[in-house]
Amino acid sequence: MSGNTASPWSAPTASGALDATVRVPGSKSITNRAYVLAALSQGPTLVRAPLDSRDARLMLGALSALGGSWEPSGADVRVQPLRPEGSDEASVVLGNAGTVARFTPALAGLGSRPVLFDGDEAIRRRPIAPLLRALRELGVDIDDEGRGAPPFTVRGHGGIAGGKVELDSSASSQFLSALLLAAPSFDSGVTVRLVGDAPPSEPHIAMTLDLLRRFGAAPERSGPEFHVPATSLACAEYTVEPDLSTAAPFAVAAAVTGGTVRIESWPEHTTQPGAWLRELLAELGQRAELDASGLTITGTGGIPGARLDLHEVGELTPVVAALLCFADGPSVISGVSHLRGHETDRLAALATELSRLGAQVRETEDGLAITPAPLHGGVFHTYDDHRLVMAGAVLGLRVPGVAVENPATVGKTFPGFTGAWQAMLG
Repeated sequence: MSGNTASPWSAPTASGALDATVRVPGSKSITNRAYVLAALSQGPTLVRAPLDSRDARLMLGALSALGGSWEPSGADVRVQPLRPEGSDEASVVLGNAGTVARFTPALAGLGSRPVLFDGDEAIRRRPIAPLLRALRELGVDIDDEGRGAPPFTVRGHGGIAGGKVELDSSASSQFLSALLLAAPSFDSGVTVRLVGDAPPSEPHIAMTLDLLRRFGAAPERSGPEFHVPATSLACAEYTVEPDLSTAAPFAVAAAVTGGTVRIESWPEHTTQPGAWLRELLAELGQRAELDASGLTITGTGGIPGARLDLHEVGELTPVVAALLCFADGPSVISGVSHLRGHETDRLAALATELSRLGAQVRETEDGLAITPAPLHGGVFHTYDDHRLVMAGAVLGLRVPGVAVENPATVGKTFPGFTGAWQAMLG
């Protein structure tokens, strides 16, 4: 539990079938990858329609601390290349942003001064040790006093040798993405051979490779091995797609209420894991139609129980679990043991909070077993996790009296979420 003392948010209940059009903000995953690559480029990059949220601002703050600069340009952001100068110690504030904690230490190794990395208490519990080991093998000087976690200090020596390294990325695909994103600036690029279990969220790996190509790199992949040669990056403009994972609660709202929700600007082709929502909703008997204006979801009045392997789309688990509490029969979510190392232990949190409101939910070795039962109102604790706020909102559509704790934590990915949710309900 977060221990937040702010008043909880009374999640609104739908009075009938929805008929709404929604626009969601830019993708956090794409925004922060684009910012990193822009900072490593030879010239400025105009990042169009980026997400403006806590995680995105933390990334911009990290780049500023590392010798970069940026300026707003309307709804866009112009990012200048890193110019890491000076020898005085700098500090990078991580908050609880996994992308900042994992993507920026390598950038500090390109400079010539010590940089301290630390953030919220929660970030100290999130996995990062395999990445720190790999960075050391590639030539980065890191002092973590044996913790394998923040706080740690990167002592820059003016560059990173790079080369070949083995990496266990089974706890997070961000470990792999961190090495690949920085590799064009390493003296010898990087060749990463994955060991251990396959990384979760394959779409996020594809996203990293796609952005590298957009910025002029030439990544190669052969089975468990990835190679990114050293090269100069450049991209004058890059436009960020809407965040399809943030769209998830709005998409499933149509199924929960039996109404229609249109999500504007849904891309026809994308690497985002949230794109799987179309397939999921169709599998659950809902109608999901994509055209030039976006995705239209129409609920059909019933939700069947399902067995879902969410290994590649784990971040959708909180919202999907809330949806399945309204199913006609039992469901099982599998393949998401890695969620125990996210903003909180999401599996324990979901089992606790969904059960607290009346559902029968238990943890399994790698997921959740959900048996629907009559739900009732009460406090839905969110553990400083933005996706749990969204799950609580979904429950509130059909359950009066759901009080969602600490709604402001949703600012990690969508600061205007509660207002947009209320607007969807009219």
